[in-house]
Amino acid sequence: MTDNMFRILDALDAFNDGIYIVNDDYSVTYMNRFMKELFGDGVGKKCYNVIMHSDKPCAWCKNNNVFENIETYTHEIFIESVEKTFSIVELPVQNRDGSRSKLSIYKDLTHELAQKAKLKSSEENYKRLFTHAGCGVFTSSKRGRFLDVNPALLTIMGYDDKEAFLSLDLAKDVYLQPADRKQYMETIEKEGSVIDYEVKWKRKDGAIVDILLTSNVRYGAQREILGYEGIVVDQTQRKNIENQLKEAHDFLNKIISCSPNAIMAMDLTGKIMLWNKGAEEAFGYTASDVVEKMSIQQVYSREIAVKLMEMMRGEDYGGKGRLNSYPLKFHNDNGEEMDGNLSAGIVYDENNAEIATVAIFVDLKERLKVERELGEAKQHLLQSEKLAAMGRLTSQIAHELNNPLFGIMNTLELMKTEISPQNKRRKLLDMSLSEIVRLADMLKKMLSFSKPDQEEKSKIDINTVLDELLMLYEKRLRENSIKLKVSLADNPGIILASKDQLRQVFINLFSNAMYAMSDGGVLEITTSIKGSNLHIKVSDTGVGIKQEHIEKIFDSFFTTKTESVKGVGLGLSVCYGFIQEHDGDISVQSKVGEGTSFLIQLPLLT
Repeated sequence: MTDNMFRILDALDAFNDGIYIVNDDYSVTYMNRFMKELFGDGVGKKCYNVIMHSDKPCAWCKNNNVFENIETYTHEIFIESVEKTFSIVELPVQNRDGSRSKLSIYKDLTHELAQKAKLKSSEENYKRLFTHAGCGVFTSSKRGRFLDVNPALLTIMGYDDKEAFLSLDLAKDVYLQPADRKQYMETIEKEGSVIDYEVKWKRKDGAIVDILLTSNVRYGAQREILGYEGIVVDQTQRKNIENQLKEAHDFLNKIISCSPNAIMAMDLTGKIMLWNKGAEEAFGYTASDVVEKMSIQQVYSREIAVKLMEMMRGEDYGGKGRLNSYPLKFHNDNGEEMDGNLSAGIVYDENNAEIATVAIFVDLKERLKVERELGEAKQHLLQSEKLAAMGRLTSQIAHELNNPLFGIMNTLELMKTEISPQNKRRKLLDMSLSEIVRLADMLKKMLSFSKPDQEEKSKIDINTVLDELLMLYEKRLRENSIKLKVSLADNPGIILASKDQLRQVFINLFSNAMYAMSDGGVLEITTSIKGSNLHIKVSDTGVGIKQEHIEKIFDSFFTTKTESVKGVGLGLSVCYGFIQEHDGDISVQSKVGEGTSFLIQLPLLT
């Protein structure tokens, strides 16, 4: 191979296009560096094996045509093996020995095609943006004509015919004052652009439109000014709202400045727009401190503000947009507790859109204080009357109850003499006698209900107390279709307590549970240790307690039982008192239709 030939091949290797030569039988005789890097060294192999990894010639190949017709052919082919698109030129080459070969040149079009597709996509995106933008977009000439506008600008200006709009003289037909056009041109040409430039234009129907212009100068190749381009924002509605709010603000200030009640107005974000003298006195903030500087949420919390808006937007508190009355309690800026009544409403514009809220706060602190004192006095009087009535009642029935109780006690004592101490029935007899004794003791306590005796306390294992009671109640629960679930702690610890008082507490809870499950259910008793306290939980699946009764169930003489089985309402009150005497606590959770749970907490003996 001559030096010239080597130089030619070196030159071909330097090409950034693929070059290879094949004989008429498709055998590759030469591949330059570019082709080898893409497809590997295929000299001596069939070109279709190398390029397409195929066992037969490519469908697009013009091998025979090149050799027979001695013509040049060009194709644009995507080759999947290298994921590239090539412009392929196939042309005949005359060899020195008179034979012919085919020279193929592969020019990579992948990047070029990707750039074209990207440019096309970008042009389409810009076209969509121009067409569908919510604000007006325009290009205009220096001479004073629109060159192009988008549909949004036509809508803002009230035109349907784009060509008619493009024919308008900007100074005379669009600007409210022709001098405004001249001022705009001087400003933008001096600065090169304008941002939020305020100007008034005229709609087709003659209405004035408040416009915000953000635009820049369009220059030619020689930096000459060709015109302007930019966006147009219609701020007419915002301007109108601002003017209306200002007028309302001034008007309300004149009318309500002398009101003794606190009157406030806020925008929809809660920012305070109006704050009269009464509000200054009630809340402790001056108007200069809060107007357009503070949110109403900073005055009486975000939670209250959100709740008030929800109530005003509903229908249940005076109709939509109104809140007739809402009790409001908070601490003012001076730390003084405020207690009063708030009335509020939403302010709407002519399109029934919410634009603000207004509220009036009436300070009821003194009146509520007097009412509370009067109510407390009434409650004390009522309680005294109830206690007096209870005293009279118990004194009348004490004698009648004592006689049969002592008769039962004597009978039980007599029966004990006839039953061996080892007999299981003897234990039940002892427990029954103990209950009668305790009942007699309870009767004694009722006579001095207002001053209960202090019971002697001893070390108690709560599991023992519960086991004894459940033995008594097991048959009654079964007869009432009530399943019993018991989960007692293996080592519940020791408490210092009155056994009789605790038994009275659990008897009350068990009886109430049975009453709540008249159609059957589940009674669950659990004990557990929580820190230094013993927890006893008594739960039922009964009818539950209404929410309005939850806070009253431990009050004396309060009962939810029907008239036919109505008690005097002392059961849970007595339970509460007993637990308090033990430095413990009793609480209740209930849901109507699902059941009730009582939780008793007693301190463990350390």
